[in-house]
Amino acid sequence: MYGWIWRHLPGGAAAKAVAAVALAIMAGAVLWYVVFPWLEPQVPLDRVTVGS
Repeated sequence: MYGWIWRHLPGGAAAKAVAAVALAIMAGAVLWYVVFPWLEPQVPLDRVTVGS
């Protein structure tokens, strides 16, 4: 997958590296601000099942 992305990015190696870092940052931002807030109410992470 990473090879496919690298081959399809335009420019030389430096431009590809900058574009790859920018894509990784954008993917992280989408996960952090869109996917995780949507998913958080649906996943019972704060429910304690062991204890008194």
